[in-house]
Amino acid sequence: MSSTSVFAALAPYGWDDAWADEFAPYDSEGLLPGRVVRVDRGQCDVVTAAGTLRADTAFVTPHDPLRVVCTGDWVAVEPAGSPRYVRTYLPRRTAFVRSTSSKRSEGQILAANVDHAIVAVSLAVELDLGRVERFLALAWESGAQPVVVLTKADLVPDAVTLSHLVQDVETTAPGVPVLAVSAVGGDGLDVLAAVVAGGTSVLLGQSGAGKSTLANALLGQDVLEVRATRDVDGKGRHTTTTRNLLPLPGGGVLIDTPGLRGVGLWDAGTGVGQVFAEIEELAADCRFHDCAHESEPGCAVLAAIDSGELPVRRLESYRKLLRENQWIVAKTDARLRAEIRKDWKRKGAEGRAAMEAKRGHRR
Repeated sequence: MSSTSVFAALAPYGWDDAWADEFAPYDSEGLLPGRVVRVDRGQCDVVTAAGTLRADTAFVTPHDPLRVVCTGDWVAVEPAGSPRYVRTYLPRRTAFVRSTSSKRSEGQILAANVDHAIVAVSLAVELDLGRVERFLALAWESGAQPVVVLTKADLVPDAVTLSHLVQDVETTAPGVPVLAVSAVGGDGLDVLAAVVAGGTSVLLGQSGAGKSTLANALLGQDVLEVRATRDVDGKGRHTTTTRNLLPLPGGGVLIDTPGLRGVGLWDAGTGVGQVFAEIEELAADCRFHDCAHESEPGCAVLAAIDSGELPVRRLESYRKLLRENQWIVAKTDARLRAEIRKDWKRKGAEGRAAMEAKRGHRR
């Protein structure tokens, strides 16, 4: 099959010269390039210039959860065979990874080769800014550009109230576009469609956030099932059970994902730093380079808290996500575990010394 026909068939899914160069060694083996549009039970659907093929993923390392074939991967697939196998996937440009809820300290890859991570947040319930920060940390860490979409904006008819809600999220998401969108009324959809037209976007959020409704609005047809949310808490059932990659009529492709109940960090230290960029900028002016921003003299972060420049909630959230991320990394890094234990012992000794000093002063 000629390279021209391959480009014509796969360009709508994101194929470009760089991917063609990566695939060149497999082309000489007679393998077909394609993009994974769906994965389930050890098999996947791959869109190729020859059509959408069903292939087995057993050839690709099955024991490392971060190296399994994932929706969004570009792969080399056999042109024929029963079963037909995916031989390998091309090096990923970006990867959206979270920690699993298991006790084995595993990461789970949700989507690959994503340009925009769209975090859907429902306005049908009270904003949970801490959860938004958590999603954004993973999004930044993936290498994609985050976009926060406040869905169901039609449920907030007062323009002033809606503006305040947008501003609250903008403060929580420095450097991130925040869009208020109504899939029902169409408000804001044109802006979002222009954003997602430029590459691959993954749609993330909790169940009931309106992801499927939003995806259908962008697709221009009811491709995904939609269920009503519960009035009591605004939550919904998992209407999407797999991750599907879908071409958009205005260009670009969209990966829809199941609602995420748990959003655990996975080695996302850089992402946390980007979410809380203003705190890290302030920390650069602290007197001590290892300042914990708790009670140290000359702490620029605490000074910003005292002046009202930095909300206390932001610092508490920053500390929480840093601790969680450090704990996750330490589970798989013996050296870091030893350093954490040493730090705990040091702080414990300092605390005991302070108590003894107080007691001696009282005497």
